[in-house]
Amino acid sequence: MPGQHFAGANQEFADPERIRADVDALLAELAAGARDSVSDGTDIVRRARILEQAHDVLVQGLATVDKI
Repeated sequence: MPGQHFAGANQEFADPERIRADVDALLAELAAGARDSVSDGTDIVRRARILEQAHDVLVQGLATVDKI
């Protein structure tokens, strides 16, 4: 893996398979919720939270690779 030779490198966030799995899980949660019908506005908040989490996973992965 990239950066393995650096002391203290956090490989957890640099593993492409883990990043892909985390984002896939979040998108599956998003797709599952799309089938639910919520009219009081909580659905859009839930979707925004899930997308923000997916974004955070990707940003953390990129930041880790950039440091390596």
